[in-house]
Amino acid sequence: MPKQRIEGSFVALITPFNQDGSVDFEGFRTLLKFQEDNGTAAVLIMGSTGEVSMLSPDERRKIIHETVKFKTGRMKLFYGCTGNNTDTTIEYLRYAAAEGADGAILAAPAYICGSEADIEAYFAEVADAVDLPLGIYNNPPRVKTDLGHEALLRLFRHPNYVVHKESTGRVGQVAQILAARPDVSVMCCDSPNLGLVVPTMSLGGQGTANMGGNIAPAEIATISTPWAGWQQAAAFRETYLRLLPLLHFNYSAINPVAVKSLMKALGLPAGELRRPLRGLEGPALQKGIDIVRALGLDEKYGFKIR
Repeated sequence: MPKQRIEGSFVALITPFNQDGSVDFEGFRTLLKFQEDNGTAAVLIMGSTGEVSMLSPDERRKIIHETVKFKTGRMKLFYGCTGNNTDTTIEYLRYAAAEGADGAILAAPAYICGSEADIEAYFAEVADAVDLPLGIYNNPPRVKTDLGHEALLRLFRHPNYVVHKESTGRVGQVAQILAARPDVSVMCCDSPNLGLVVPTMSLGGQGTANMGGNIAPAEIATISTPWAGWQQAAAFRETYLRLLPLLHFNYSAINPVAVKSLMKALGLPAGELRRPLRGLEGPALQKGIDIVRALGLDEKYGFKIR
């Protein structure tokens, strides 16, 4: 049976917090509708953009339990289920599956700096343990473990793996994966500095797994549309070049400091960052506000700039 395929914009959503620091579930409802209404194909809840490493295990389970209630069928809800070891990851995956999640995205457990062989075995073992669509997030800058294209292609033979997000700067790795035509959706993050967005889409990638969609969902959906012909390529070029100032701003501080600070300033339900992270202020934040105004996003989306 063919695997489930996701194409287009896969937005890594922030986690909104109330003033007292608790998770803002009404904020989640608002943000999910904002994404649905503007062409997002899927969202990742509790990725690095969602400050997952600073959520308690109980909060992680509650976020899954509450947000699956907001599913409408118009957009897939995936969850970050990486634990600090194999068994914990499997526990999170089984919980998400039982609650009705559409899928989960996994990275290597952080901080342990596992070898490539150990992490390949980890991805294989957790995929065997649950019946749920999964994605691999190859993100060595964050977790200090890197999977090459040969290991990834072996893992993509597993029926549960349906998405690959690449966050290295290696165009050659993306090319090797796409040349093998695996039965997964190949995506990259939207950081212009890593330089993968243009080559991934031009070589036949299926979209972007991004954080820019938190603020400009329709524009990121255009950038993330697979190229079936010159029309999509032309729309990509025009939108990507226009949006570059915002994409660079989003990566001007460690994720998600810039994007979440800007969302709060635009009147979106975001709340504060979890300590020890602190939001942008002064000229650093004003730069993002000025970019939003210059792009006309405040008028388009009705942002109420504070």
